[in-house]
Amino acid sequence: MLIRTLSALEYTRLLTANRVGRLACAKDGQPYVVPLYYAHADNHLYAFSMPGKKIDWMRANPLVSVQVDKRGQGRGWRSVIVDGRYEELPDRVGHKLQRDHAWSVLSKHPGWWEPGALKPAIPPKADSEPHVFFRILIEQVSGREVSE
Repeated sequence: MLIRTLSALEYTRLLTANRVGRLACAKDGQPYVVPLYYAHADNHLYAFSMPGKKIDWMRANPLVSVQVDKRGQGRGWRSVIVDGRYEELPDRVGHKLQRDHAWSVLSKHPGWWEPGALKPAIPPKADSEPHVFFRILIEQVSGREVSE
């Protein structure tokens, strides 16, 4: 087995090519890990969700990590870890451009809304269901590959 560090181009390609990662957040010293459907663009991971535990915890502690991986040949794999900061994109003045951008990035992928439970109105409206659009600012990335 050979273990090597991924280049910036390789981990960017892995983040861009995939849609599902594992989001790690923490509150009061307790970690919480949950699948996250995302889209990668401009040094951010964009996502949306219904309100719940992960949103509450990220509001309390915006420091998060996301792990994305891909199986390789045999026992091989590639894995990328993103350390970043949760940034909510509320539906109000001052956030419209970022929220519209998140919508645009996510909507390029079929079924992007399904993991969030309900499809939001097009475009999102303040009086609709309380979907939470957010992004994770990528502050640090590391990646490794194992091959036989």
